[in-house]
Amino acid sequence: MKFDEVIGQEEVRDRLLQMTREGRLPHAIMLCGPQGVGKKALAIAFASYLLGEDNAMVRRLEHPDLHFTYPTIKLPSMSSDHKPVSDDFAKEWHELIMQGPYFTMDEWMTAMGGENQQAIITAGESDALVRKLSLKSSQGGYKVSVIWLPERMNIECANKLLKLIEEPPQQTVFIMTCEEPDRLLETIRSRVQRIDVKQIPAETICQALIERRGISAEAARRISRLANGSWLKALEELQVGTENEQFLDLYISLMRLAYQRKIRDLRKWSEVLATFGREKQKRFLSYFLRMTRECFMYNFQQQDIVYMTQQEEDFARNFARFVNEANILALYDLANRAIRDIGQNANAKIVFFDFTLQTIVLLLQK
Repeated sequence: MKFDEVIGQEEVRDRLLQMTREGRLPHAIMLCGPQGVGKKALAIAFASYLLGEDNAMVRRLEHPDLHFTYPTIKLPSMSSDHKPVSDDFAKEWHELIMQGPYFTMDEWMTAMGGENQQAIITAGESDALVRKLSLKSSQGGYKVSVIWLPERMNIECANKLLKLIEEPPQQTVFIMTCEEPDRLLETIRSRVQRIDVKQIPAETICQALIERRGISAEAARRISRLANGSWLKALEELQVGTENEQFLDLYISLMRLAYQRKIRDLRKWSEVLATFGREKQKRFLSYFLRMTRECFMYNFQQQDIVYMTQQEEDFARNFARFVNEANILALYDLANRAIRDIGQNANAKIVFFDFTLQTIVLLLQK
C-alpha cells in the first residue's frame, strides 16, 4: 500500500520520508498512539516505500523481505509443546490485511478462530524472526520487520527481541506499532526511536468519509465528531447495529439496576458480560469510561465538549446528574482496575459482579 491510502498523518509520513532521504533512518522505530489513528497503515506504507512500492510483490504484501509479527493464540489442534508463531496464521493475516490496514484486535481474533483467549507474541516468534532476518536480503535492499502490538510479547520473547534490536542484522529495519508503550521493557523502549501518532483531526475524518465512503456531509460531520480521532471508530459508526448500541444498552441496564440496588439482576448482568471474549469485555469497559465522561461533561451544558449519539444523549439527559465531582474519578478508577484484572485473566464473573456492587456505592455519592 502507499501513503495516500493512510487517513491523514501527513506529519508522521513526512518525518519518516525525510529521515530516509537524509540517511538518518534508525534501525528500530516505534509508532505509538491510540487505536484507530493509523499506526499499522503508516507502518505498512513505510515498509512498502522502503522495499519499492511499485514492486508487484510489495503491492500484494508478499515481498520475501517483508516480515509481519503479530499476536497469536494457541488452537486446540496445536501440540502441547508448540509455541504459536505468526506463520501459523499467515493465510488469515494476509487475507485480513489485504482488505485494509484498519482493523481491530477483535477482528483479528475472529480471523484466527479465537474466542475467550488472550492473544500474545510468544518466544517462538522471536526465534522465527531471528532465523528470517539472519538471511540475506533477497532483493539486495532492506529487510523490514513490522511488529503489530509489541506490548503483547511475553517476557521471554521481549528479552530475545531486545538482543535482536541491540545487534540488528545488516540493512534491517524494525517498525513497531504500539498502543501501550509502558507495558514494554524499558530497555526496548530506550533502543527504538519513538514517534507519536496523534488522533486524526475531525475535519480529516469528515473529508475521508465523504470521499472514500460517499456519505453526506452532515452524516460525515456527525460521525467524525463521535470518532474522537479514530478512523476505526468512524467505520464502526457507519455500520448498522454497531457494537456500541449493545454497549449502550448494557450501560443503561447497569446504571438503572445499580441505582435500584437490584443485586440479583446485577449478578445476571455480570454473567452476561462474562460470556464475552476478553477483548470485547475490555472494549465495553472502555465504552463505560467514555460514556461516563460524556455524562459528566453533559452537566456543564456545553454542546461543543459533548460527543454522544442521539440515543446516548437521550439517556444522559436524565442520568447525567448522577455522575459528578464526588464520583467521577472513582468511577474511572473502578473501570481501569477492571480492565487491568481482565487483562490479567482474572475470573470475569467475579470482576464484573464486584464492578456492579462498587457502582451502586459510587452512584450514591453526591
